[in-house]
Amino acid sequence: MSKKLKITQVRSAIGRQKVQKITLRTLGIRRMNQTVEHNDTPQIRGMINKISHLLRVEEA
Repeated sequence: MSKKLKITQVRSAIGRQKVQKITLRTLGIRRMNQTVEHNDTPQIRGMINKISHLLRVEEA
């Protein structure tokens, strides 16, 4: 079974580049302090790396 990641938005997307806002939405995050779970895949890791300054990531 693949590992799960708990991804939480901890900084605001206001004033960020449009690409970063789209990446947040693609991860399923719509508001501050919202947490979502995803499988640990290279695609998800890539999205996290692009906006790591906005997120907190934990292994679930």
